[in-house]
Amino acid sequence: MGPRLYRRVLLTTLTLLAIAAVIYTISRIIAFAQLFGLTKPHSGIRITQAEIAAAHKTNPDPREPLVPKIIHQIFHNWHDANDDTLRPDWAAARKTCVNLHPDWEHMLWTTKSSRKFIEEKFPWFLPVYDRYPYPVQKVDVIKYFVLRYYGGIYIDLDNGCAANLEPLLYYPAFTTDGGHGALSNNIVGGQRGHPLFSLLTDNLLRWQVNYILPYATIMYASGQWYFTAMWERYHSLLSREEEWLQGSDEPGLAPLYHILMDGRPGADPWVFFTQVDGNSWANWDNRMFSVIGDNIAYITLLFSSIFLLVLWACMRYSTRGSPETTEKQSAA
Repeated sequence: MGPRLYRRVLLTTLTLLAIAAVIYTISRIIAFAQLFGLTKPHSGIRITQAEIAAAHKTNPDPREPLVPKIIHQIFHNWHDANDDTLRPDWAAARKTCVNLHPDWEHMLWTTKSSRKFIEEKFPWFLPVYDRYPYPVQKVDVIKYFVLRYYGGIYIDLDNGCAANLEPLLYYPAFTTDGGHGALSNNIVGGQRGHPLFSLLTDNLLRWQVNYILPYATIMYASGQWYFTAMWERYHSLLSREEEWLQGSDEPGLAPLYHILMDGRPGADPWVFFTQVDGNSWANWDNRMFSVIGDNIAYITLLFSSIFLLVLWACMRYSTRGSPETTEKQSAA
């Protein structure tokens, strides 16, 4: 192979690799942006709390309830596993749910009971559970496993109840939606064994990546970004002939509901839930990602533009020394 041909093959190979890199990078940017609903609205059916309450006004409700009357909450004392005393504001918020649901089962998952549950019901996951670098990741995954095993409604301790949650029992699986950004996993509910919860638990091992930054690692490996990715995957599988969806007699294999819980001024009113102070797992990079989240559209556009500009500059530089360019410069 002559030097000219070798150089041409090399430049062609580099160009093809660059094109592949562009396609892959753009696909990852689009996938990341979709977690925040930037490229298209979140999959499923968006519904307000007022609409849910209105749908339940018929007495008795003609629909068949799907979700068991269980409220799950989690308290992991990261300083003393033997102390299960709640913060006063969290205890007060929890009491609102207990008082409004006297005939429901209320399960408070502590540090010890959570680990015992994983050890007894999902022993294959225990090594991963014990290795989580950030304690809040254990809180995240317990939500998914208890909903898969028991069904019911999970509520963060910094949320309380403003009304009876019976109107939510008719939705096979649901989550809450802050109206912007990723979907929330602070309030999640559904029937026992729903495929969404299987997706959430079965894919945790594959998503165990350390992104160096604590916030990104937590959010992508178990938190809201992970939850949103699995929510989108569930809805993408609905249109495919997947064994776990097709041919099943279980109810609920349909688009799911994300319930609006937007706290911004002028948003739809909250009917079922209240909010108290949370912020129990703040890391040094939380503020940085909060700013990024508020400006994610602009930041995505900026980084995409920078990437394409750098790629264009590299390709332009690589072709300056090509045989054709050299010949043209010599002829000139």
